[in-house]
Amino acid sequence: MALSLLAAATGWAASPEDAADPAKVDADYALQGEYAGELASEAWGVQIIALGSGKFDTVGYAGGLPGAGWDGNRASLVRGTGELKDGVFTLSAADGRFAGTVKDGLISVTEAGSAEIGKLKRIVRKSPTEGAEPPAGAVVLFDGKNVDAWRDGARMTEEGLLNGGATSRQEFQNFRLHVEFRTPYKPAARGQDRGNSGVYSQGRYEVQVLDSFGLKGENNEAGGIYSVAAPSLNMCLPPLQWQTYDLDFTAATFDAAGQKTQDATLTVRYNGVVVQEKTKLPHATTAAPVAEGPAPGPLYLQEHGNPVRFRNVWIIPQ
Repeated sequence: MALSLLAAATGWAASPEDAADPAKVDADYALQGEYAGELASEAWGVQIIALGSGKFDTVGYAGGLPGAGWDGNRASLVRGTGELKDGVFTLSAADGRFAGTVKDGLISVTEAGSAEIGKLKRIVRKSPTEGAEPPAGAVVLFDGKNVDAWRDGARMTEEGLLNGGATSRQEFQNFRLHVEFRTPYKPAARGQDRGNSGVYSQGRYEVQVLDSFGLKGENNEAGGIYSVAAPSLNMCLPPLQWQTYDLDFTAATFDAAGQKTQDATLTVRYNGVVVQEKTKLPHATTAAPVAEGPAPGPLYLQEHGNPVRFRNVWIIPQ
């Protein structure tokens, strides 16, 4: 990524539009990300999360990165911190077990002050479903050409991407959905201010969109069904990388009196990995624009004060 003139500044903070632009990042951006390789002949992965002003959080995964070897055991995680100071980027585990230095896309790792035990290389993973073509029978909701499939108020960027705050004109019951999204780079932000949006099936049930890179994976983080269920694995990639949701949605059923007889269910593949499998949705999620009921509903891509971008949105009614 190209670096802007802001790269040398301390406490870098982007405007909302700059935060969504991969060409306008600070010096920390090139250091954060995913690293993988072997330490003492064992596979490891590390995620480095930029926090602003040369500060970082780190998470080490024995066996490999999430979705690429790690067994999902949170107790095995090795958390730590990093700091970029005077041109030197150092890492240290909170428990003192590991330390490292980062240079030219490599982490050189030492264990408990001993000799180097290996190097981890910075990698950029892509979702296996990124760029998936809509199959026959799919309803193409957004392909970068226009916002005709969306209700008034939907907006497209000059680069041909879809902003949040878009509601589909067509309404759906059961379906398969493919959507690609990109969260902004906001290193100084925390929690729900770090790239917040959501994908609402029928305008009722939200799969959270958030820069959750390196976080625990809660129901209000990426891959979570907001206020209902946490993802089984946090598959979030770093901000400003394209990510994918592939959803299988089965609508709730109601009797003639309008009483619900069966909850809706949702399967979520996040960057190609199943993180929700036929999860029951006992109620509409928080802030849903459409109340739960028997009628079909639209796809809603939430606007929540963050410049999240969407592309390649298509749906297959079932």
